[in-house]
Amino acid sequence: MKTLNLEQGNFSVEHALILIEIEIENAKKEGAVAIKVVHGYGSHGVGGAILLALRPKLAEWKRIGFIENYFFGDKWNPFDKDAQKILNRDKSIYGDRDFYTSNPGITIIEI
Repeated sequence: MKTLNLEQGNFSVEHALILIEIEIENAKKEGAVAIKVVHGYGSHGVGGAILLALRPKLAEWKRIGFIENYFFGDKWNPFDKDAQKILNRDKSIYGDRDFYTSNPGITIIEI
């Protein structure tokens, strides 16, 4: 699984959405199963704005078939059916440091 960490830079919402779209395209070409986007959840202001803008974009991308599915960090555990689907495709994801943490500052995008 690829990781795109948006907390490490000072990205505007627009720039962050463009980077996510580019990273999805790259991950598809590389045969990745999913992308973890680390955006934060707004405790410092910016992560919350990215998350709020990302939600409708993800719904649109899923509707048009650009992505398979998406879910937020609170569901990133082996008991969630969406997470299980990704884990069945790539067992190496069990080593992800955010697995089991219910982290609201991440989004998982299945491609």
